Amino acid sequence: MTGVAIAVCGALGVWLLTGTHAGVPLAPRRWSAAPGSAAGARGAGPRRLLLGALGAAAAALAGWTATWVLFGGFVAPLLAAACSAALPGRASADRSRRRAANARQSWPRLLAEIRIGVAHRNQSIPAALFAAGAHAPADMRAAFEEAARTWALSTDFEAALRVLKHSLADPTADAICETLLAAHHIGGVRLDARLRALAEAAHSEAAARSDAHAKQAGARFARTFVALVPGFMAVIGLSIGRGREAYQAPDGQWLVVLSILAVVGCWWWAGRIMAIPLRTRVFLQ
Repeated sequence: MTGVAIAVCGALGVWLLTGTHAGVPLAPRRWSAAPGSAAGARGAGPRRLLLGALGAAAAALAGWTATWVLFGGFVAPLLAAACSAALPGRASADRSRRRAANARQSWPRLLAEIRIGVAHRNQSIPAALFAAGAHAPADMRAAFEEAARTWALSTDFEAALRVLKHSLADPTADAICETLLAAHHIGGVRLDARLRALAEAAHSEAAARSDAHAKQAGARFARTFVALVPGFMAVIGLSIGRGREAYQAPDGQWLVVLSILAVVGCWWWAGRIMAIPLRTRVFLQ
């Protein structure tokens, strides 16, 4: 029972360190820099590393304790601890990918705002772009603000777009920035039609990605369910025959190690084949 309690406490620590809890800060803020300021960016790196290390340590402790309670031995708990330590980093990366995907979904709306600003408010393309960027999602807004500062200081739209592309690091943003730069240089009476076509292309791409992700919902649930089944079977095995004593035998330990490797390998492989590929970035300069 003590081992189970330690495992539960470790899992709770992982959840607190890696989860996103709206309105519940992990620690009181003791700095005065704004979230998007340079001072805030400098302080975010060490804090992120510290939280990542604590999350990995808590996950490793929870994995080691739970595996030792079930199977005993040394090799299997050590392998489970190593695999569990990677879970917080993987969860953080998955959240970052989801936020980036959600931000990409906002490009059709932003392009519609740019077109309205150019066609109906007589704004230039740079002015319309940065005005629309003020209403961008939070994950994109800092990039727009940095590009807007570059434009205000230099009035060089190409340099401002390079800053925006570098900050967003997204192939869709690259293509849109290059199209806006060409439209800004060429101009013409068909500018509204070009912006409308660009918005429709961005909308089609976002809709296709949303549809592909929705079709994978069943497969993603099955992936999680199948990964949990061996754990439930192992718990049931404690009440059959010699139970934990059989797991602690040398043959039992090797079978447990192979089972853990098989589950982790299948989980990783399933995630690889279900990944929705991004377009290759071609407008890097």
